[in-house]
Amino acid sequence: MAFEHDTVLLEQTIDALDVIPHGVYVDCTLGGAGHAKYLLSQLNAQGHLYAFDQDIEAIRNAEQVLADEIAAGKVTLIHDNFRNIASALSKQGVKYVAGIYYDLGVSSPQLDHGERGFSYRAEAPLDMRMDQSASLTAHEIVNTWDFNDLLRIISRYGEERFAKRIARAIERERDNQSIETTTQLAEIVKEAIPAATRRTGGHPAKRTFQAIRIAVNDELGAIEESVEAGLKLLSVGGRMSVISFHSLEDRMVKQLFKEASATPELPPNLPVLPAEFEPEYQVINRKPVVASDEELEQNHRARSAKLRVIERVTFKE
Repeated sequence: MAFEHDTVLLEQTIDALDVIPHGVYVDCTLGGAGHAKYLLSQLNAQGHLYAFDQDIEAIRNAEQVLADEIAAGKVTLIHDNFRNIASALSKQGVKYVAGIYYDLGVSSPQLDHGERGFSYRAEAPLDMRMDQSASLTAHEIVNTWDFNDLLRIISRYGEERFAKRIARAIERERDNQSIETTTQLAEIVKEAIPAATRRTGGHPAKRTFQAIRIAVNDELGAIEESVEAGLKLLSVGGRMSVISFHSLEDRMVKQLFKEASATPELPPNLPVLPAEFEPEYQVINRKPVVASDEELEQNHRARSAKLRVIERVTFKE
């Protein structure tokens, strides 16, 4: 299958890293390889990119898209979840890097190719696995998780105010027959939401599908683990860029960056901040970078994108 993908905030994400031509960089969400291609154009023969993706289709696509750079020894593709960034790079003999970037969430090909089960618009088996070798699927969640667990994920990950009605509707339907397809689930969700509410705010199943996808792939847990580990991998002057697409992701990244860059509680009346109290990291942009009007015209999926950047300014044991 073709892995066509419109890269969001392409130049902003990579330019924010202040790329060093001979530096070592990490792409945690390879996807269609748009960010990777742009970054590699700025690296010389000594520079290197380690690119992660848990979706084997993305890896296979990158083998073609980045064939010249791979042949030149500038790229290493890693088929793994980015939560394993530290252990995977350790196996490559990498201790510190000059920059790391993330393009979070589901990619365009995963949405556009209905057979993957991510889309509520195309009929397909309930799957939603980014890593197709993983065992947990959307089918298992929808058909076997109890009411309280369904309510929790739809409410928390989908931020859906009708989560209770939807969870009950799923429970009722599966008592009669197994819920097998995306369109079957989408219709159940639609019918559970009051008709007046369905008239605005996009497809009524959008938030529930998002919630189930996040649960299937443990996306928030993976983000937290990976960003925390990635910050420790940055060398002094190294930067991390993170694009998020919904409020849960952005809130988590913002909080992780805030904690990393926070000054510890200090004794009162200190005239100068002692070096040992200086934070290791500095947030580069207090407000997230968003897509320009021009980019929004070309790619509607950029509408919710937010880019946050942090830099390691010192090193403490």
